[in-house]
Amino acid sequence: MGIFDGLRGGRAAQFDSGSAASNAIELTSRHRQVSLTKQGAATGHLRINLAWRMRTSDIGGSPRESLLRHPLKALKPPEVVGHSQSMVNVDLDLGCLYELADGTKGVVQPLGGLLGDVNSPPYVKLSGDDRFGSASGETMYINLDHRDKIKRLLVFVYIYDQTPAFDRTHAVVTLYPSNGPRIEIGLDERHPQARSCAVVLIENVKDELLVRREVKFVYGFQAELDRLYGWGLQWGRGYKNQPAGT
Repeated sequence: MGIFDGLRGGRAAQFDSGSAASNAIELTSRHRQVSLTKQGAATGHLRINLAWRMRTSDIGGSPRESLLRHPLKALKPPEVVGHSQSMVNVDLDLGCLYELADGTKGVVQPLGGLLGDVNSPPYVKLSGDDRFGSASGETMYINLDHRDKIKRLLVFVYIYDQTPAFDRTHAVVTLYPSNGPRIEIGLDERHPQARSCAVVLIENVKDELLVRREVKFVYGFQAELDRLYGWGLQWGRGYKNQPAGT
């Protein structure tokens, strides 16, 4: 399959409600899109959270030894557990490429301290940088009260320390609209050499705010995502702001 395959497919099925059990909509490769407008959730602050955990198969012990002692484990899916800095050095970051209705383009991300603003352009704000996958993860806010000024937003995840590790982590991006069920996108596909992933595209199409699952892994960083989606920005090497005293 080519890298552009599936980007411009037919209009996906719409969801009108979440799961009664979990009050969540899970976007999958078969059911990729949901309309925030039809959900009555195209106003207020859309909260987007990135959280990740380490797969237990990568934290101590031999998988073969584990199966010999507990053969029934072969029938169970891989478990995931929370992890700390001492267990793994994986730094997943949340970012967003934005294009506004007036043609302004840019990026919100921890690199370069480009944290954005929620009350003025680009109406996207990144709150904090979780470097070790704590329970709270990383959070981004989008002010949908200014949705008429937003053309499209590409929410992505990348690995800052340049060590490919998407195959060792269980990452989930969750959208919390102002109304209705949350929207979940799991990054469970195994791409061991990938360094970045385009997760979800939010587009204003004829005054309808659509959320579409992408989950497209690439082997480069933001510049490669830019080329894939035609943003046209100029990229250079960036660094995170260092804590005081370092």
